[in-house]
Amino acid sequence: MTGLPDLPPGAFARQDNGDDKDFYAPPRLVTHIDEHATAALTRYYAENIPPGAVVLDLMSSWVSHLPADLPTRQVIGHGMNAAELDANPRLDRWFIQDFNRDPVLPLPGASIDAVLCCVGVQYLTRPLEVFAEIRRTLRPGGRVIVSFSNRCFPMKAVRIWLSLDEAGQASLVATYLERSGFTSIAAHRLTDGEGDPLVAVTGILPG
Repeated sequence: MTGLPDLPPGAFARQDNGDDKDFYAPPRLVTHIDEHATAALTRYYAENIPPGAVVLDLMSSWVSHLPADLPTRQVIGHGMNAAELDANPRLDRWFIQDFNRDPVLPLPGASIDAVLCCVGVQYLTRPLEVFAEIRRTLRPGGRVIVSFSNRCFPMKAVRIWLSLDEAGQASLVATYLERSGFTSIAAHRLTDGEGDPLVAVTGILPG
């Protein structure tokens, strides 16, 4: 699929430019997509994450939506709230970082097999820098899976995201992936109209 040709000036402005650490300080031990969407995402992960993978779960919380029976070598979590990450049983280790201030991942290059980002991409004000870092940390042949729904905190989402419909948002994510050097980019609607809509956009790092 082809992404948007241009990212216009002001595309990554937000209604609320306050400190994100303050916004995410209260733990939110809730699910941000419903059970139907959660089950669909778990099935998709089962089909697209190889057994024994090292997984990086970006912008994570107290759940990672990984299949219970999927063996992993390691799951590394990232987020903005320690209580949420500490409550996530799938994480072997985790770190806190505000990507809008510092997009550099504290991980060695070519050390990750799969990168996940569930319902968080809309908050990135420096997405191309973040996706360049995702590319750096992935092993050749590794993949990134970015999923999103129609739920968000609108005051923290970037302007371009709020201006687009679902198809446009999928194309925007594809743009991030294309400009970061990923191939085999594809968008999939994971839900069938029941409950929350959920889209996954995937890309592969060339071998």
